[in-house]
Amino acid sequence: MKLIGKQPLRDFVERHADARTQVESWEAEMEGAQWATPHDLKARYPKASIIKGQNAIFDICRNKYRLWVKVNYKNQTILIKKIGTHKEYEKWEII
Repeated sequence: MKLIGKQPLRDFVERHADARTQVESWEAEMEGAQWATPHDLKARYPKASIIKGQNAIFDICRNKYRLWVKVNYKNQTILIKKIGTHKEYEKWEII
């Protein structure tokens, strides 16, 4: 998969140093992933939430933070939508 819009990840780990290792590990793994369907993603990340097909929410630092991405399985791309605290996540309008 190709990651698009990585800047929010960079900005986030500057503010939340405790998330750096997990965010960087997640990023490296995503760049090596190849998923054809949301079921493939769930097979690897059973705790990820799939919302409306292409949107996925990943827990970072044991659910302290949330990462919202949009996955285009056909084009093998992942668009970083938002990353934030669990409290911030509760206010996101995921479409």
